[in-house]
Amino acid sequence: MTSPLWSDFVRDLEPYVPGEQPAVSGLVKLNTNENPYGPSPLVLSAIKDAASDELRLYPPPGADQLKLSVANYYSLEPNQVFVGNGSDEVLAHVFNGLLRHQLPVLFADITYSFYPVYCGLYTITHEAITLDDELGIRVDDYIRPNGGIVLANPNAPTGRLLTLSEIEQVLVGNPDSVVVIDEAYIDFGGESAVALVDRYKNLLVVQTLSKSRSLAGLRLGFAMGDSSLIEALERVKNSFNSYPLDRLAIAGGVAAIADQDYFQSICARVVDAREALVEELAGLGFEVIPSKANFVFARQPNFEGSDLAARLRDKNIIVRHFDQPRIKQHLRITIGTDSQMALLVEALKEIIL
Repeated sequence: MTSPLWSDFVRDLEPYVPGEQPAVSGLVKLNTNENPYGPSPLVLSAIKDAASDELRLYPPPGADQLKLSVANYYSLEPNQVFVGNGSDEVLAHVFNGLLRHQLPVLFADITYSFYPVYCGLYTITHEAITLDDELGIRVDDYIRPNGGIVLANPNAPTGRLLTLSEIEQVLVGNPDSVVVIDEAYIDFGGESAVALVDRYKNLLVVQTLSKSRSLAGLRLGFAMGDSSLIEALERVKNSFNSYPLDRLAIAGGVAAIADQDYFQSICARVVDAREALVEELAGLGFEVIPSKANFVFARQPNFEGSDLAARLRDKNIIVRHFDQPRIKQHLRITIGTDSQMALLVEALKEIIL
């Protein structure tokens, strides 16, 4: 429903549609790539400690303690780190502050669907580059005139990973463009491009604490790159919201980065469950795209994706289906706990066999 009070700009916007968050008990929820395991106990303790009388005060506008934690973890300087209220907000500032140029921004035709939404919001021209026949990114396709490049790595919803050498090819081939590597899922099997930050001033790496650090409910994201790129993001942020991160989020983020043992153990459990699920799916006739994320992207040649998703939902299991050309038959399945994966596999056997 629209209103005559809306501006033409708002009327023409096509907002991002997030994964369903049903308020129904007993569901096996495998549709939004949330971590099946809770955050580190150190995070919960830090948040409780931060819930004090100081909440009457504004938080530090630069979230300097969190920036320092990220910088130390990745061997960077604090002025090479930008933090925001989730990586979606960080990406919004990136599109607004670094990618608004005359030439089009380049990203894959099958990737995180928020990218074209940002382009619509900030009136940025863009070009969607077709994935190859195996739903992979061809880096040579990105060596062309552009106003910036955005690559999700691992890509979503496919889970495919680009190597650092492939990312470096894109950087070398586009010295005058900002190359954004969106690493929401990098901790589940990839190598971060942050290792290249000091060598390429046009590289910006974006990460989130939502997935591998189990903090989707706290909303914490950050970008890492040359200090000149970070300064541009700070200018945009301080023209929009000077205090994006609250005291509880800052405390929780610092604690999450500090607890490396917990982080590594949780990532390992997710990876093990992913590999086990891939084997089970293959045994059920699924074609599974190689994934380095906390989800798998798969199709069963004898079933339409929408039908399979609906039949799983009838069994109280929710997965993500995209009604989009080339991937209509695929399902994106978030990796859950071992018990959730067992329920999924049993349900699929009942449907398929």
